[in-house]
Parts: sequence; structure tokens; C-alpha cells
Amino acid sequence: MSKKNIKIRARLKNGVTNVKTLISHPMETGLRKDKKSGRTIPAHFIQEVNCLHNGELKLSTELGISVSRNPYLQFELEGGAKGDTLELTWRDNWGKTDTATAQIK
Repeated sequence: MSKKNIKIRARLKNGVTNVKTLISHPMETGLRKDKKSGRTIPAHFIQEVNCLHNGELKLSTELGISVSRNPYLQFELEGGAKGDTLELTWRDNWGKTDTATAQIK
């Protein structure tokens, strides 16, 4: 089993669910050079992030090379209830993916 690279928290307050995520990812632009070899470091970045609330797509966003390493994403969803499930998935330009789930508190 691979190490999970997503931390996700969701809190309900006044009918709005606040979601905070931290994704461990190098987010290389493909423009930097390795200091030792002088070779260009290949681009490696998250392209897409999706969030499902109880299986229903609530957020879909595209990222690119301008996003910093280990991106932090925060967003709000209307509704939700304590105990509901959120699932966050990302896909990068190398075809790798990761998924994490959390319950709304």
C-alpha cells in the first residue's frame, strides 16, 4: 500500500462545510535545472483535483506549473451534515493519482 499524500479536514458551521487540504507533491515546472548536473528537471505537477460529497462531484479544478510545491487548497461547500463523506482525488501529468477521504465534523 502506498503512502497517502493528502491531508483533508472538513468542518460544518452554519450550514457551510469548510474544507482544508494539503497535498504532498513536488510540483516541478519543467523550467528549473538541477544544480549538480545542469540538466532540466522534468515537469511533474498536479493537473486535476476533484472533490466528491457523498459520491456527488462538488469541485473540479485544473492546476498547472504555477502552483507551488505541496499545494494547500481551501474551499467551502454549501450544505452537508456531520458524518457525511468527502473524497478528494488528484491526478498529475505523469498519470499518478491519489485519493483521501474524510468525514465532515
